[in-house]
Amino acid sequence: MGFAPGTRIGPFIIDARIGAGGMGEVYRATDSRLKRQVAIKVLPPLFAADADRLARLHRDAVLLAALIHPPLAAMSGLEDADGVKALVMELVEGIDLAERIASGPIPFDEALLIAKQIAEALEAAHERGIIHRDLKPANIKVRPDGAVKVLDFGLAKLGDDEAASRSQPGAAAVLPTITSPAMLSAVGMVLGTAAYMSPEQARGYPADKRADIWAFGVVVFEMLSGRRLFTGDTISDTLASVLKTEPDWHLLPSTLDTRLRALLRWCLEKDPKRRLRDIGDARVQIDNLLAGRADEDAPHLSAPIAPTWKRVLPWTAAGVLAVAVAAMLVLWAPRRTASAVPPFRLSTRIGADASVVFTPVDALSISPHGDVIAFVAQNAPGAAALLYVRRLTQVQATPLAGTDDAESPFFSADGQWIGYFARGMLKKVAVTGGASVALCEAPIPRGGSWDGNDSIVLLPNRTGGLVRVSAAGGTPEPVTSILLGNEELTHRWPQVLPGGKGVLFTTGSRTANATGYNDGTILAQSPSGARTVVVRGGYHGQYLPTGHVVYIHDGTLFAQPFDLDRLEPDGPAVPVLEGVISNAGTASAQFSISADGTLVYLPGPSIAGPAVPIHWMRQDGKTTPLRATRAAWDNLQFAPAGDRLAMQITDRQSDIWVYDLARDLITPVTADPADDTVPVWTPDGRQLAFASTRGGRKIANLYLQLADGTGGAERLTESPNAQRPSSWHPGGRYLAFEEVVPPGQSDVMILPMGGDVGSGGKPGKPTPFVNSAAHERQPAFSPDGRWLAFVSDQSRRDEVYVRPFPGPGGQSQISASGGMFPTWSRTRHEIFYSSGTATGAGSRQFMVVSYAVVEGSFRAQKPILWSTAPHQTRGPQRMFDLHPDGMRFAVAPLDDAEIARNVDHVSVFFNFFDELRRLAPRSR
Repeated sequence: MGFAPGTRIGPFIIDARIGAGGMGEVYRATDSRLKRQVAIKVLPPLFAADADRLARLHRDAVLLAALIHPPLAAMSGLEDADGVKALVMELVEGIDLAERIASGPIPFDEALLIAKQIAEALEAAHERGIIHRDLKPANIKVRPDGAVKVLDFGLAKLGDDEAASRSQPGAAAVLPTITSPAMLSAVGMVLGTAAYMSPEQARGYPADKRADIWAFGVVVFEMLSGRRLFTGDTISDTLASVLKTEPDWHLLPSTLDTRLRALLRWCLEKDPKRRLRDIGDARVQIDNLLAGRADEDAPHLSAPIAPTWKRVLPWTAAGVLAVAVAAMLVLWAPRRTASAVPPFRLSTRIGADASVVFTPVDALSISPHGDVIAFVAQNAPGAAALLYVRRLTQVQATPLAGTDDAESPFFSADGQWIGYFARGMLKKVAVTGGASVALCEAPIPRGGSWDGNDSIVLLPNRTGGLVRVSAAGGTPEPVTSILLGNEELTHRWPQVLPGGKGVLFTTGSRTANATGYNDGTILAQSPSGARTVVVRGGYHGQYLPTGHVVYIHDGTLFAQPFDLDRLEPDGPAVPVLEGVISNAGTASAQFSISADGTLVYLPGPSIAGPAVPIHWMRQDGKTTPLRATRAAWDNLQFAPAGDRLAMQITDRQSDIWVYDLARDLITPVTADPADDTVPVWTPDGRQLAFASTRGGRKIANLYLQLADGTGGAERLTESPNAQRPSSWHPGGRYLAFEEVVPPGQSDVMILPMGGDVGSGGKPGKPTPFVNSAAHERQPAFSPDGRWLAFVSDQSRRDEVYVRPFPGPGGQSQISASGGMFPTWSRTRHEIFYSSGTATGAGSRQFMVVSYAVVEGSFRAQKPILWSTAPHQTRGPQRMFDLHPDGMRFAVAPLDDAEIARNVDHVSVFFNFFDELRRLAPRSR
C-alpha cells in the first residue's frame, strides 16, 4: 500500500514518503487545520482490521501522547479516516542514526552526547511504564543542532502487558513484535529489527524494560565501532547471532574509557537477570563521563553496577576510605562468626604516585588475612618496576626498596613475607621492608605458592614441571612432571592446597588452538602423584575455603564447586565476576582472594588469545594494517628484499608460512605433521631455515627448505637438545642458533655450512660461540658480518651484548636497563631491541642504539627510546621485525588490555565468599 503526494487522510495531506517504520509506512504530511508539518505512520490493513490490537494501540497512544520529553518524538494522535488508520507524530528533521553510523564510528564525545539523550528518552518512558521494544538506529534521529529524538513508539507497550502475557499462555504471540513478520513489509527492515532484539525477545519470551536496555547497549556499541553487532543473511541467522554470539569487544576503540566499556558489558548480558535493570543508572554514568568526574567521584564501572543502596555511598576519596575502614573493622574483627555486612565492592586508588604494571604475569596479591595488598608499579615510563605494599586501613602505599624489576608477588602463609620474581631469580622480602633474599634461579615468573611448611612451589624454567624449594633457599626438588604423551605445556600458576592435600596448577596442550589458555586445563595433584581434572577450558585456578575453585575464562571469573578431600569437581561451574584483566596467552590474571573472603582485582578487558592481525608501526607510534586477517602467528622475519614476510602460524600444529605484501597472499611452506617454527631467511631470499620436531621427535632440530614450499626439507642438525635458528651470516656460510642445554640454559651456537647456502656443501659440526654459565640466546649477525649481537642474563637480567665475529675479542654491552631481541638496521649504524621494562600487559618499547667502529673497536652510544608507543611481546617468541628500509616495524597491534595505561585504581570486593555461596552453591 502506498500513497501519492497530495493524497488526503482526514485533515492530513501527504507530501512525500519518508520511510518505513515498525508496523507501517511513514509519510511527511501537512496538517491542514494547524498549518504544520507532521509525520504520519499508516498502519497496514492486517493491523488496522484487528480490533484487539487496535484497542491496545489506542490505549497506548493516549499514554504516549501525554509523554512529553525533549528526546522523545511526540505523538499527537491516532487518525481514522476513509478506512485508513494512522499514527500522527512530531516530524523530526535530520538524519537517522543508522545513516550516521554507516559513515563510520562516531567520535567518543559525540557518541556520549547521543547516548545520554537516548537514555533520557527511555528513562522518561520507563517511568511511565512504557517500553519501546524496537529501539534501533533507524528509530533515532539526530537533528542538525545535535538534539536527539527517539521515534517509533508504535511497538511500545505498557509494563502491565507483561504481567498479562505471563499469566495468559500465548499472549506474547499476539503482541505487535518482530515475531509477527507479516506486520512488516521490507526484509531489510525485518533483519534490522531482529539485530536489536534482546535474547528474551528472540526466544519469544515476554520482554520488560531490560529489553530496551539491551537494545540501548547494541546501539551505543555500534555508534562507537561503526559496525553491526549481530548479523545474518536471514531472520533466523540474525536471531541465532543474538542468542549465541558474544560481542567482539575488539571492535571498540582501544582508548575507550573502561567505565563505558563495563557499562556496555552490563547492558549486553544475555541473561536479563544479570543485565542492568534501570536505564537511569546508565544515564547517570554517562553524565559522570561527560562531566569528567574522577573515579572517586563516581561509581566505578569496571565492576557490575551496584544496587541503589550501594550507589548512594559517598564516592569522594574520603568517603571511599571511610567505607573501606569501616568495612575492615567489621570484616576483620577477631573471632568473627557471621558476616556483619552484606557483600559490596568499591574502587580505590592504589595509594602511590605510580601505575600498576600488569605485564603478562601477575601484578598484585592480597595477604591471607586480607589486610595488605602487594602490587608491582612504576613511577614513570621506562622506570624499574618496584614492589609496593598498601594496608587497606591506610591511604598511602609504600615502595619496598631493592625490589627492582619485581614480578608476580605472592604472600607467605603467615602474611609476613612476600615472594616475587626478579632478574631471573625467586626472591623474598619482608612486608615491613628490608633486604631481599634470593632463594633460587627462576628465569620465568609464572607464579609461586607458599605452603604451611615454609617452602615454595614454583615453575623454575621455561620447560618442565613444578618444583619445591625451601623458603630459606636451597636446591629445588621436583613436584610435578610434564606428561609428554599428553603433549602438555609447562605447569604454571600453582597453589598448594590446604591440609597437605596436594597442589593445584594450570597446564595447556601443544595442540591447543588460537585461544591460548582459554582452552587450558586446571589439574589437582595429590601427594601420591595422582591427578584429577578440575576444569577444562580455563586457567589460573585458586582454591577457596568455601569449597570452590575460581578460575578465568575469557576475562570472566568462574567458580567451580570442589571437593577437597576427593580432589574432584562438586557441581557445575558458574560465572561470578566479569571484566578481570587477564592474559590467555600466558594464563596470568589480575586477581587475588584472601582467606577471609576479600577479593582484589584490576578491572578491565582480557587478551583473548594469540590470534592477532599484523600492523605497521612507525616512529611516531601510529599503526596501519599490514595484514588484517587474524592468526596465531609468531617469529616474524622479513625477506632481504622486504617484499615477503615469513612467520610461524599455530593451529593445532605450527607451520611456516610466507606472506606476499604486494599481493596480500599468504602461502604455506611446510605441512609436515610436526611443529615447524622460527623461520629465518637465507641471505639470497630463496630458502628458510627453521626448527622442527619431524620424525616423531619431541625436541626440535634445524631444517632448511625452499621458501616457495617446493622440494623436501633438508635436515641441518641432529641433537638431543632443542634448537632454534636465529640469524644467517650475510655470506651464507654460517647459521647462528640457540641450543637449550640441560638443565634449561641456552648457548649461542654457530653452524658452518661448508660453502655458500645452496652450493651443495654439507653442514659442518656446530660449535659454541657463547657458552658461559649464563642463559644466552637470540643471536643476530650485523649486516657486514663482523659482529654478533645476542642476549645474556649474566647480570641476572636479560641484556643485549655484541661480540666480534668470528673473534677473538671482548664484548660490549648495548642495553642499559634490560633488553631482548637485538635487531640490526640495514641502512644505518643502529641496533634496535625490545626494552627490558614492561610498559603494560604484554607490551614493551623499542630502544635504539647508534654505534661506530673505531680502529676495529665497537663503540656503542647511549640507548634512547625509538618510540613512546608500546609493542606486544609474548614470552620467548619474537612478535615483530624491522623492515629492511629501517624505518618501520611489523608488529602485533595492542588492544585495551595490552596498551600501557595509567592503572592507579584497584577494585576491592568485601565479603566475596557470601556472594560466591549465593551464586555457586555446592551440591553437598
